[in-house]
Amino acid sequence: MIRVLLVDDQPLLRSGFRALLDIEDDIEVVAEAGDGEEGLALAREHLPDIALMDIRMPVVDGIEATRRIAADPDLAGVHVVVLTNYGLDEYVLDALRAGAAGFLVKDIVPEDFVHAVRVAARGDALLAPAITRKLIDRYVTQPPEPPEPPPGPGLGVLTDREREAVALVARGLSNDRIADRMVISPLTAKTHVNRAMTKLGARDRAQLVVLAYESGLVTPRRP
Repeated sequence: MIRVLLVDDQPLLRSGFRALLDIEDDIEVVAEAGDGEEGLALAREHLPDIALMDIRMPVVDGIEATRRIAADPDLAGVHVVVLTNYGLDEYVLDALRAGAAGFLVKDIVPEDFVHAVRVAARGDALLAPAITRKLIDRYVTQPPEPPEPPPGPGLGVLTDREREAVALVARGLSNDRIADRMVISPLTAKTHVNRAMTKLGARDRAQLVVLAYESGLVTPRRP
């Protein structure tokens, strides 16, 4: 059973998300919160698999709540998915840097929304290739000020194959497609990705995307 926490300051939206999820046999909404502080407390209480987190909220916003969840070892199993009104919300990259596993636009169709919850529960990043390229192009390669170097160990700790796998993750490829590109099995591809995450201290694949672009391992392809 996938346990979900809804954190959004709009009760109507929370009700709509709950209605979509409650009809699924393998998904359970365990709690709702109207701000980030309450969401953090409920995350600690219920230990959900997924926290669907709005960005703009009173008291504590979604970015800070995400940062606190990611920093709490007791909440290591909680995957935060940020919710935004726009596909390229100006705060999305900040949320990914804070530890979010990905993001969803609020006007997503119901079938894709439910599928996305299952994807996030598996630990996969919710970053479609097209959105990833636009996001990184706008907020990493053209930042308003020079980005801080990524914390933790550098990419030098990775093997050549792990670096190659990370670069392909940053391009938005799934494990199956990474396996095809590297001419290896999907299991081996997954192993390379997981080892890279461990060595770099990345919480999930979304963190690998940010690290790959900010380190210069990958740069957006220009038209």
